[in-house]
Amino acid sequence: MTQSLWLGTIDPVSLPSLPASTTCDVCIIGGGLTGLYTAYVLAKSGVDVVLLEANSHIGHGTTGNSTGKLTAQHSIVYANLIEKHSVDEARLYYQLNQIAVEKALQLLPKASIQQVDSLLYCQTKEGYAQLLKEWNAYKVLNIKAKITSDTELPFPVTKALSMSQQAQIHPVEVCNFLAKEALSMGAKIYTNTRVKQLNLPQNNLHTANDMSVRYNKLILCTHYPIEAFRGLQLFKLSNSRSYMVASKITDTLQGQYLCVDTPTRSIRTATINGEHYLVLGGSNHIAGETTNTEPYYDAIQNEMKAHFDQEPIYRWSAQDIETPDMVPYVGRITPSMPNVFIATGYRKWGISNSFVAGDILSSLITGAGNEDGAIPLYSPARTKSFGDQFMQMLKVGGFVAKEFVAGYVKHSNTPTCTHLGCKTKWNEADGTWDCPCHGSRFNAKGEVLEGPAVHPLKLD
Repeated sequence: MTQSLWLGTIDPVSLPSLPASTTCDVCIIGGGLTGLYTAYVLAKSGVDVVLLEANSHIGHGTTGNSTGKLTAQHSIVYANLIEKHSVDEARLYYQLNQIAVEKALQLLPKASIQQVDSLLYCQTKEGYAQLLKEWNAYKVLNIKAKITSDTELPFPVTKALSMSQQAQIHPVEVCNFLAKEALSMGAKIYTNTRVKQLNLPQNNLHTANDMSVRYNKLILCTHYPIEAFRGLQLFKLSNSRSYMVASKITDTLQGQYLCVDTPTRSIRTATINGEHYLVLGGSNHIAGETTNTEPYYDAIQNEMKAHFDQEPIYRWSAQDIETPDMVPYVGRITPSMPNVFIATGYRKWGISNSFVAGDILSSLITGAGNEDGAIPLYSPARTKSFGDQFMQMLKVGGFVAKEFVAGYVKHSNTPTCTHLGCKTKWNEADGTWDCPCHGSRFNAKGEVLEGPAVHPLKLD
């Protein structure tokens, strides 16, 4: 298995597994940034919170394998949001994510967060056209930014679109901080506690170690919500996997960068324990669609050598989920189940959106806060762009059906995913069994690394 820079440079917080069956007001499933920040906000409001994390440590899932960029600049997004939603909703999306950046800069320890500029850049005519379209959207939305031809990158760029007062974090260090803060306010957080069954009508769940939790409200902050099919979210979400490498360097960049050309490239630096690191990422593909992922690593490793004269010492991949209209699903999973909430579909921008999600969920549960405009924008039950959502449902559902049948023809001897029965594929570069249907991942021993699967593979 590979390891991310963030997981390799910090000691994990030691937390117990659930020792006995319990009750609570709010149960959160998922110990990534969204779950931990939500637990912190709710516990601070006096809510009785229990958080369950399947992995041995918090922040070791999607959060611990991210780029750690905390920004409201989410690639080419605002021009598309204006088209898919409206000017007011696109402006609100920006404002919510910018507030998240500013809130994090105030809340988090200075050692775990750094304020930087974020820049989108291009090197092709096609990318320049996209950049200008986004720049025009910025002007419509009154987003402070500037177009420039000068960057600190060691290669020429056509243009760059710069957004100031953004940030970057050490995501695992931030998770550790939020966990300690939430615990100090009365939240109960348990690791090594995998949920294997939800009994939604009875408001309880069962874990793999035969414990139960009875709750009044349930929040699914897992990467792919276990019960997302209840509101058809399962068939509206698509998975993509991207790859990252990191190496030591002598100095840091003043900004963080994202190329809007194809293939995309993400560039940032980090200072950890007095040492500087370069993080380079990109090379996206649909999760589970290929068994030979080594070329994706090779592409970014070769660029790191060519442009920065560095060899990677860390490498890892991340899985991201996207909704049809680019806005995450945060809120009640469906109007018919008002006590069950989800947060998912961050489209690679889960750091800022985790803070947005935590505030929305807290507002929905406590009735406090000022998230009224955000609630309908992020609602999983929103009905806007139904045509796009329907087409996405057909595309994703069709892909799943195709892979389900093809898997039994082409990979009849490979393990069967314990989620919906698709055939997994061996990922040679990462040493994992990957499911092409909904993105579940298992290690070489068959243990679950990423859901929605909750049971291990049968490898015999």
